[in-house]
Amino acid sequence: MQVEAVKAIPSVRDPLVKIEALDLSLGRDASRVHILKSISLEIGRGEAIGLVGPSGSGKSTLLMTMAGLERPDTGRIIIDGEDLSCLDEDGLARFRGRNIGIVFQSFHLIPTMTALENVAVPLELAGDDDAFDRAAAELKAVGLGGRLSHYPAQLSGGEQQRVALARALVVDPALLIADEPTGNLDEATGKGIVELLFQLKNDRGATLVLVTHDPGLAAQCDRVIRLRSGRIEDHAAIGA
Repeated sequence: MQVEAVKAIPSVRDPLVKIEALDLSLGRDASRVHILKSISLEIGRGEAIGLVGPSGSGKSTLLMTMAGLERPDTGRIIIDGEDLSCLDEDGLARFRGRNIGIVFQSFHLIPTMTALENVAVPLELAGDDDAFDRAAAELKAVGLGGRLSHYPAQLSGGEQQRVALARALVVDPALLIADEPTGNLDEATGKGIVELLFQLKNDRGATLVLVTHDPGLAAQCDRVIRLRSGRIEDHAAIGA
């Protein structure tokens, strides 16, 4: 039987994220499923990474593990020199609040809070005295300076995703992760969100890791990493 060679993961000169021999299973007993298998990866500071692959390949799970929202069974995730496996739940929450911005497909805005209040939440949790001033400035940066007092139900899908993007960026995170950020938007609105996402990422020098099924969106990244059945199947720099 011919065994397919596993491609070596390229070393990154200045990695922000280092993932070493990561394995993760979800579920219990007979329903337990091995989701991520021997994942090793380095992501450079300021790099934009597209995670692609078929449904069920482990893309979103890898993203959530990178954010400290899922705990691996074995292996390590090191972000900006901090080994997440050494942090308890409170420590993870504090680290995530200072260093990681997350944009979900379904926005995840708090419906009883205004746009301004939604964006201010991570700053308030961090004890920031000027949380609302910074939140207002971030909403203006995404083109929603006139929507500060609007509730999510009063905003379009594109506006809600802009609020979610402002909330992710308001802490000035080193790492920005996005899970299908245009999945619930029409093509034109999604294009606008993508342009804004990359513009803000570049302006701030953040590292971006996004999950997408859109080949055009993936092609805007510096590197595309393809997952299949919980393993890295391929990785390539755009234009290589």
